[in-house]
Amino acid sequence: MAPAKALTIMWFRRDLRLADNPALADAVARGDVLPVYIDDHNSDNPWSASAACRWWTHYSLESLQKSLAAKGSRLIIRAGPALKVLKSLISETGANAVVWNRGYEPTGIARDTAIKEALRSQGVDAVSHKGSLLLEPHEVTNKQGTPYLVYTPFWRACYSGLEVPAPLPAPSRILAPSAWPKGVELSALKMLPKIPWDTTMRTQWVPGESAGHARLQQFAEGPVLGYSSQRDIPSVDGTSALSPYLAHGELSPRQAWHAVMNAQGLRSGGARPEGVEVYFKEIVWREFAYHLLYHFPQTTDHPLKDAYSRFPWRTDPVQLQAWQHGRTGYPLVDAGMRQLWTTGWMHNRVRMVVGSFLVKHLLLPWQDGARWFFDTLIDADLASNTMGWQWTAGSGADAAPYFRIFHPVTQGERFDPEGIYIRKWVPELKNLPAPHVHRPWEAPSAILSRAGVAIGRDYPKPIVDHDMARKRALAALATLKD
Repeated sequence: MAPAKALTIMWFRRDLRLADNPALADAVARGDVLPVYIDDHNSDNPWSASAACRWWTHYSLESLQKSLAAKGSRLIIRAGPALKVLKSLISETGANAVVWNRGYEPTGIARDTAIKEALRSQGVDAVSHKGSLLLEPHEVTNKQGTPYLVYTPFWRACYSGLEVPAPLPAPSRILAPSAWPKGVELSALKMLPKIPWDTTMRTQWVPGESAGHARLQQFAEGPVLGYSSQRDIPSVDGTSALSPYLAHGELSPRQAWHAVMNAQGLRSGGARPEGVEVYFKEIVWREFAYHLLYHFPQTTDHPLKDAYSRFPWRTDPVQLQAWQHGRTGYPLVDAGMRQLWTTGWMHNRVRMVVGSFLVKHLLLPWQDGARWFFDTLIDADLASNTMGWQWTAGSGADAAPYFRIFHPVTQGERFDPEGIYIRKWVPELKNLPAPHVHRPWEAPSAILSRAGVAIGRDYPKPIVDHDMARKRALAALATLKD
């Protein structure tokens, strides 16, 4: 009797691409491949996939299905606990191997370890690969053998001269199994929202691997050179806007790195233009976030610096809701929060401003902001989200000092001087000229009248006074010294 053909289950997760996918390359090299996506969403876990991310995932899976079909394959979709689904597929198909790309979120690590042990115990080869980072967290420690807590030494020691391997090409063909097991339709996962809050997102974004590559190539060929000066201006397209594609694994950091190097004609070890260098540091800032989450998994909910567990946070549902929905009375803050709700994304400079406003002007817990961002961002990434909010609150690694408080008005005057960004997302102020668009409550009544704005009716008064809020925040910080 001829031996059974080798069949490998390729378990897609947040690596929804064919190119530079180490697990897929392994599966293809073994023989026949069964591509599988398992929806093991757990709504009881506050850090399970967000509503906005599930919207993106739906369309990304549509794209992946088409890409697989072009290679002679298909995607089998199932829902349920991952181990249970994998065991069922192995029983149905006789698959002798399961491969996937590693994740680094705390609950995911525990789940994957248990799955690997369970599958190997029944004679199935279970192998995970490095597919989402340049260097894995366990590969990086300082001279003392402990995790880095400051970014600059992390960058210098591990990445400034890093030789990044070339990305793997997509397979030319994927061998199909002799018989396909049944799956469910993508629509059965119910990833799309029941309310039409995503209408504008559809006009702003095209999920999927090919769209990610198109955006990457466009950025690498020109805008990256001005990245260092343009990335702080929210009214211009000065950022890469690649974070959703990286978060869902439609692009890998190796692909981003090499696309920029190739487009700019750069060689490893050679000098790099300032814009390129700053962009590469942002890629590594993402790596730093994973480094921290891996070594300090408790930081999703608890401050890294223990002293901040005693911080006297307030509880104010009314002000929290005003912040969430862009009704604080501070135009730059409100513009950012409305951009987030409308598009599922927010400019990075504005993310820092709105975060600072929540934890310092309103004195509301950073965890409230982290949960709102995680649920509404299409690029929601637990590691980056956690590090970003701990940075804002002053409680994390290499964090901004808590006493450094962004002034939401002067930030707008500096980075959106003509109010272009504000007017786009706060249309009730569209006829208010600069500089009054940044301080509408101080504008002369005649100017407000001509602009058709009545403060308190068309646009809210500031929900908190800046000077009072600053003093209150510093007084709260002082309590940690006692």
